[in-house]
Amino acid sequence: MKGIQSLFSARRKDSTMRNRAFEKQCTAEESRHTTATKPIRHTGLTLFALALGTFAIGTGEFGSNGIIQLFSSSLGVSIPVATYAITAYAFGVMFGSPAITILAARMNRRTLLLGLMVLFLIGNMLSAIAPNIAMLIVFRFITGCVQGAYFGAGAVVAAYVYGPGKGGKAFATVMGGLTIATIFGSPLGTFIGQSASWRVTYWTVVGVGVLATLALFAWLPRTDELRGGSVTSELGALRRVSVWLMVAVAALGISSIFAVYTFIGPFVTDAAHRSPSVIPFALAVFGLGMAAGNFLGGRVADRHESRGLTWGFGGVLVLLVVIGVAGSNLAVLMPALFGVGATMMFAIPTIQVRLTNAAPDAPTLMGALNLAALNLANSLGAIGGAFTLDAGWGTLSTVWAGLALTSAGLLLFAAVVLRAKPAPAVAEAVAAGAGV
Repeated sequence: MKGIQSLFSARRKDSTMRNRAFEKQCTAEESRHTTATKPIRHTGLTLFALALGTFAIGTGEFGSNGIIQLFSSSLGVSIPVATYAITAYAFGVMFGSPAITILAARMNRRTLLLGLMVLFLIGNMLSAIAPNIAMLIVFRFITGCVQGAYFGAGAVVAAYVYGPGKGGKAFATVMGGLTIATIFGSPLGTFIGQSASWRVTYWTVVGVGVLATLALFAWLPRTDELRGGSVTSELGALRRVSVWLMVAVAALGISSIFAVYTFIGPFVTDAAHRSPSVIPFALAVFGLGMAAGNFLGGRVADRHESRGLTWGFGGVLVLLVVIGVAGSNLAVLMPALFGVGATMMFAIPTIQVRLTNAAPDAPTLMGALNLAALNLANSLGAIGGAFTLDAGWGTLSTVWAGLALTSAGLLLFAAVVLRAKPAPAVAEAVAAGAGV
């Protein structure tokens, strides 16, 4: 039961990975959407509006994790059944967001972002009045469809607003909203749910979403420079084997970080036999490792095509063994947690660089697919860890599930991706995409 209850708590941390992963996509967008010579008004307010949108989306996502027990009791279902609502949201990100991105390929990014926020509001309003768990699952899936498409379109607007050479800075500013939601979203959602009702949590998210929608309407640029691209280009990206290979590498390889993060609480209390008060410190150590990995991995990704991924995945495999063998010792566990966060984050920028390079003519879709891969990794790692716990293999056994998954990702990358020849159509696609 503990493993099942922990299943999707790792979603809070994966926003940090999204920040770095989308940075290269945002940079790639500059060549298509930063050619305007007219100065852009309200630059700061535009970025604030985009960040407020990500904050609203993140609060709805992370806040749901803290009210699972509340709506399971209210709707008369077990906690394992209630977690299907969280899973449904992840499926919406994985499957719904790419579909929306393709269908809305020609739509102006301003119009698309406003439409996505309307869908977000509808999804959360319906969630707040869901009469049973089946309907809540449906409504959470609808809401999840917004996330990846919003991030992809938001990256386009951010790159346009900041101008050439500042794509990373633009996206980091926008993603600040999701970072704040990661820190405060789940505690806030839990507090409101416990103080009032889980339904009030979703109504609160709706309120924040309304403010974000109004801000986007007022401050997003009205310009043809944010026009969409060709549907053919977006669909053409899906025909490239290299795209799907990198999605598979990401989903398998990154999953080990969730096989660890999801279960840090049990690692500290059940394996190391320490007080629950130590858990926040363990989470902080893990987060510091991720920050260090972000910094170093971004630099390596710009200079080396594959080194960040191979070194990162290889390093995390060693550290998973360390935790599995000696993680019951807190003096070993803490630095190993730092190392897992650092080595995995070291790999992620390289993954996104390769994914964007595989389809530079469809950066918005690559953004949605990237988020889909991260959500799939979240699910694989947490499910794998829950499986080992439910099998009775011990608290630290979740790392062995992560070891198997990341090993598979590294093997796929080394045996298939590195040996694959670049598709000659990619260069042609870039030229075609720039001309649509």
